[in-house]
Amino acid sequence: MPVAAIATLRTALAALRNDAATDRAFVQTARAQQALFKALPPQFEEVWLGLVDRLESSALFSEESCSFSQTDLLDNLALVLDKAEAKLTASN
Repeated sequence: MPVAAIATLRTALAALRNDAATDRAFVQTARAQQALFKALPPQFEEVWLGLVDRLESSALFSEESCSFSQTDLLDNLALVLDKAEAKLTASN
């Protein structure tokens, strides 16, 4: 169910922000939401997975680097979730 997938992703994102989850665990959860991807326009999956790829790459750095800001990536992921939820709500 797409709405449940958004809740799952919000929980996983919060856990990552609070250091309660690893980047790898979040990435795995973030890529596994096929029901959500199918319920939204293809652009959502493209943008979402692009951000997840960047997050995965940023995990190689131990601190904020000039090319990857993990905080900004997490903020952008949260923004995409907000837009996805709004799209799903508007569709119902």
